[in-house]
Amino acid sequence: MAVIDVIKYEGNNDVLVYKHPTEDFNAGSQLIVHESQEAIFFRDGKAMDHFGAGKYTLDTESLPLMKGFFKLVAGGPSQFHAEVYFVNLTTIMGVKWGTDTKIRMYDPASGLHLEIGAYGEFNIKIVDSGKVLLKIVGTEINLNKNDILGNGDYSKATVSGKFKALVMTKVKSLLPKAIRENNIDILEVDEHIDEISESIKAELNKCFAAYGLYLPEFFVTNIDTPDDDPNFRRLKQQHAERYLKIQEEKIKKAEAESRKERVITEAETDAEVKIINVKADEEAVRRMAYANAETIRAEGLARADVMKAQGYSYSQETQRQVGVAIASNEGNGTMGAIGSTMSGVVQAGVGIGAAVSIGKTTANMMNDVMKNNNENSFWTCPNCGETGNDGKFCKNCGCKRIETQGWKCSNCGEENNDGNFCKNCGCKRG
Repeated sequence: MAVIDVIKYEGNNDVLVYKHPTEDFNAGSQLIVHESQEAIFFRDGKAMDHFGAGKYTLDTESLPLMKGFFKLVAGGPSQFHAEVYFVNLTTIMGVKWGTDTKIRMYDPASGLHLEIGAYGEFNIKIVDSGKVLLKIVGTEINLNKNDILGNGDYSKATVSGKFKALVMTKVKSLLPKAIRENNIDILEVDEHIDEISESIKAELNKCFAAYGLYLPEFFVTNIDTPDDDPNFRRLKQQHAERYLKIQEEKIKKAEAESRKERVITEAETDAEVKIINVKADEEAVRRMAYANAETIRAEGLARADVMKAQGYSYSQETQRQVGVAIASNEGNGTMGAIGSTMSGVVQAGVGIGAAVSIGKTTANMMNDVMKNNNENSFWTCPNCGETGNDGKFCKNCGCKRIETQGWKCSNCGEENNDGNFCKNCGCKRG
């Protein structure tokens, strides 16, 4: 085999691992490692020196683990023998997967046993090139995308490859488990595909880690339901009926809520109308009271203007009304006499000022009469001198009251007077 001076790989991105066809190299050869690549030198089945992205000159300094394998060639540069693998560190997209047989499962929502299928895609990348080379590649030349699960019509889940058994076993076990543990209705399974995918991905990564691989994404793109199964058809019918009942209940609830809101709105409206009416009534009463007060005030002002025009004041008018009241009281006794006097005065057309003066004189006379009556009603005991007696016996010594026949006039000497004036000369009782 020819010895080359430049070692590199520029190929399809679907290739995960590429083995360089040359195994004998000259010292001083150039190694070129592109971005997202890693180069690994193998010797006698062991991984030796690793190189990341960059350009390297191969000699004993750059190949410390390989320096013992350099040999001198007469007339030429030193040579060394090694296997060089280029590892693709990018994420390989769109690896298709699918179940090769139906999965029997128990639907927790309906209690039926059903058979389902599933398929989808996942993305994969190498995270530990040493494990990949030792556990997967071995002595093979390359590891391609199709070597993971194989070629085939993935829509019918016909797959083959290095990880076929691993993926199929895990999916068949994890898919029904995820549906059961999350109590997912098989008729609503599409709503939960994301969480089912995440659950399966987590378990698969535990297995792929042992091979230096990692699944950044795992997608369940479709779950095949057994549409020809009579049990499944009956399940869909029951689900539809249940859905219709739920919708009917929602409609009834919405109508009830609408009626409730309407009743509340009407009640609030009635209350507001009543409040407005009460306020209107209160305003009307207030306005009426104000109008009445204004009317009375206007009438009072008018009367005041009339009285002012007639030449007498409010106090004079009051005195006139008192005089009229006294004059109208034509009874017996002293008040009758006073009333008769006032009546005569008023009827005689005496002026209001004169009437008031006569009224005052008459009032004084009435007070004197009441005073005398009060004085005559009390007596002084001739025995002990106790005053203020008002009964037939003295309240101090018990002496009987001596009844008098009247009083004696100091002017003419007339006795037995029983009024306030002497019946002989008319002198006032002193």
